[in-house]
This record gives sequence, C-alpha cells and structure tokens, in this order.
Amino acid sequence: MVDRRTPEMCEKEAESRASEGPPWPARFRSTSSCSSEGARAPSPADKQPAAPDGGWGWVVLLATILVLALTLAFPSCIGIFYTDLQSQFHASNSETSWVPSIMTAVLHAGGPLCSVLVEHYGCRVTVMLGGLLSGIGMATSSFTQSIGQLYITAGVITGLGFCLSFQPAIAILGHYFVRRRAFANSLASTGTAIGLSTLPLFAHFLLTHMGWRGSFLILGAVLLNCCVCGAVMRPVHQGSKKPNRTRGQPDKIENELSSTGHHRASGKLAAFLAALQKHMAFDLFCSNKRYQIYSIGVTWMMLGFVVPLLYLVPYATSHGMEQNRAALLLSILGLINIFMRPLAGIISELHCFSGKHIYLFSGAVLVNGLSNCICGIGASFSVLLAFVGVYALSMSFIGSLLFQVLMEIVEMPRFPSALGLITIMESVTLLIGPPLGGLLVDSTQEYKYVFYACCCAMVSSALFMGVAFYLLERDERKTMDPPKHAAPLSLDCQYTGITPGSRAVQRSGSETEYITSV
Repeated sequence: MVDRRTPEMCEKEAESRASEGPPWPARFRSTSSCSSEGARAPSPADKQPAAPDGGWGWVVLLATILVLALTLAFPSCIGIFYTDLQSQFHASNSETSWVPSIMTAVLHAGGPLCSVLVEHYGCRVTVMLGGLLSGIGMATSSFTQSIGQLYITAGVITGLGFCLSFQPAIAILGHYFVRRRAFANSLASTGTAIGLSTLPLFAHFLLTHMGWRGSFLILGAVLLNCCVCGAVMRPVHQGSKKPNRTRGQPDKIENELSSTGHHRASGKLAAFLAALQKHMAFDLFCSNKRYQIYSIGVTWMMLGFVVPLLYLVPYATSHGMEQNRAALLLSILGLINIFMRPLAGIISELHCFSGKHIYLFSGAVLVNGLSNCICGIGASFSVLLAFVGVYALSMSFIGSLLFQVLMEIVEMPRFPSALGLITIMESVTLLIGPPLGGLLVDSTQEYKYVFYACCCAMVSSALFMGVAFYLLERDERKTMDPPKHAAPLSLDCQYTGITPGSRAVQRSGSETEYITSV
C-alpha cells in the first residue's frame, strides 16, 4: 500500500526523531516508510559536507552579529569608566590601561584552548561556555577592591569568555556560507560596529545612574546573552564527527612510542608537538609564506589598531569636552561602521578586486594609520569628528576583510587552527599596546603622542604586508611556467594574485570551493 503522507509530514517525523541538527538534512535521517514515495533516498552528494548558504545559516549569522557586538566591541567601552577607575583605585594611566589591555589580550590568546574545546564539544557548547564566563567575570568585577583584582575578573575571566564566544562564532559561519561567504563575513563584522555604537552610550547611561560598580553588574547580565546566541549555532552536519579522525604521522608515532615503556618521554613530546601542529597551525606558519606574512603583519598592526579607541574619550575629556559628547564620538564611529561594512563587503566582491583582497586590506590599514595624525591638530569636537569619520571608513574595510583574507590564504578545515595562532600572536601586541600608551601619557602628559605612535605602527604594518605580497607574487610569476604547464599550487595556499581564469587551470574543483573572492 502506498504511503500517502506528504513530504512535509515526512520531514516533521524525521525531525522529531533527531535530538538536534539543522532542518535541511532531517529528511535523510528518517527510517520510516516516508522514503518509499514521499521522500527520495539520499544520494552520495547529499552526504557530503555542503554549506547551505541560507536557511538556518541566516539565524546563525544573526547570532554571530550579536556575539561580536558583545565581545569584540566591549573593551572599547571600558574607556567610559577610565577616569572613575583611576580615582577609585588611585591608579596611574599605565596601571588603569592594563584592564582593557589584559581583556583584549586574553580574548585573542585563548585561541588554542578554544580550538581544543570546539573540537571536543562543538561550537555551540563553546560559545555558551564563553557567555557564562564573561557574564560571571563582569559581575564579579563590581565587587573588586583593588586594581589587581580587576585585572583577574574583568581582564582574565571576562577576556577568556569573550575568546570562547567570538572565535567559534566566526568559525561556524565559514561552514554555513561558501558562495556568499564574503557577504556573510561583512555582515557579521557589523556586529562590532553595532557594539561600538550602542555600548558606549549604554555604559555612559549606566555610569550616570548607577556608578561603575552597578554598571559592571548589569553589563555582566547583558553578556549572558551570548549563551542564547550559542544555543542556535547548530552544527552543519550531524553525521560522523570528523570521520575516522584522520591522524597524521605524528599521531602514529605517538601511539607507537607510548606503547613501549622505554620511550614514554618521547611519546609525551610527540603528543605535545602533534597538539601544537593541530591546534596552532605551526606547520602552516612554516610552509605557507602568505600565511606567514599575513600573521606577522596583522600582529604588528594590532599594536596601534585598538589603542586609539581606548584613549579617545580620555583625550577628549582632558581637553574640557563633556563625557557624554566624548561617548557620542564612539557611537558615531560605530554607526558609520554599521552602514559601511556591508558596503565594504560588496565592494570587495567586485571583479576588479578579485585576487587582490590583501592589497585592499593593506590600503585600509594604511589609511587607518594616517587618520591618527588628525588628532594631533586639536581636541575640539569637529576635529575629533573628522578623525572618527576617516577612522571608521577604513576600519569598515579592515573588519570586513580581516577574516576574509585569512579564509582565502588557508583551507577552511585549517581555518580554526590558523585563526588560533594569529590570535595568540596578536595577544602579545594587544597586551603591551595600551600600557605603552599609558607610559607615554605619564611621561609626556600629552595624549596626542599616543596617536602618533599608533600611526607609525599601522603605516609600517600596511607597507610590510603590501610590499611583501607583491614581491612574493612577482617571484612566483618569474619562476612560473606557462599556465598549461604550471605545477599545482600547494593545498595550504588558497590566496593568489593571478587572474581567476588561470587559477582555474591550476586548481582542481575541490580546491576552488574555498575561494570566496570569485
């Protein structure tokens, strides 16, 4: 007898049998008679990992936007509480600047730990754990009695929670979008802009009515919303988690050595080296020159990228500007980013920038660095508004292309570990940047020299990345045979400056699915 149930009824029955998972592959999990007529049998292509480029992916994209708004943009709003923390704990500029510095550094340095948690528990659980840690950290900060305690609660605990939330959110977005990955990344980066435009005003409102302790307590409750965002980040595939867990040669050596009692120390060393290679992409850093150049350039860039956001409000208030107007500058910066980041993503997808995203990124870094010189003209609202405008425009392109360029340089399966290594390298410069700026202020009693120093760091980083990539591609063109005789490019290298036509000759179809600039 023919089953007369509709395909929709079959899908609902299949979804009720599964504990979790995205709705699109649910019909393939059904073992009932729905497959007799109402639903087709799964083909081999259906079982292959494929990003939906839509559907539930838009919900995940919205959750990623909110996570980035609550994590990456949060350290900048600490500048609203800068003077209150100084007066409360009788701390210098350098001592106070360690609070957002440690928070931002731990946010990036926890990449390897985040990679391990994602591998064992998935993105959903890791994001929810990060939201719980960040909320507890900020709530506990409201009860601190010294600046040192604030380093631990607001710096280490909250920063680690931010790391566990934002990195898996970025990683899972790359699995949900392939064809629209550039557009999805640009939309996700607006989360930072939304946070920059809303958190400073919200923090100023809380500070005015409840003081910094009450503000920290409420902000801790707000950060718990990262748990809600993580709950909707369903894995793309509910099949085998990394089938057979393909192990490389280091894992085989580890098993052989650990099985004998005479080589236990060597087995532990092999296990440690295998973990480093797996979760921190040291092999990519040594073998992929593009990844090497990009990671060094971005690390140096971070020395002067976030520092102006931390010192903009103190710089303005030290010259007599009201604190609410100074907070308005950060909000304007965020509003410009909200509208410009999607536009930056659309511009980056133009054919004229195909294969040239690294140069567009370097140009944005260069403009961003030069914009800091505007602050040396004066500290009036009009001058700082001009600075915010130029800084926000260039920041929009940097935010839209930061992860996009990395996704083009490395394969998506290696993206979490590649991102983890870059973030732990960034943590060094992010940690020392604000305190160095504080030392400069304490020694010169002028904030403008901090902006000049940031300009030097950003400009040198932009020139390094742009020139290094140009020289690397020039050398490759010199040694490259004609396209029909060209040797295949390395699998680790997903970024190239040559034309898309010749790229198709050099790459197989399975490799080009990771290229998002086409």
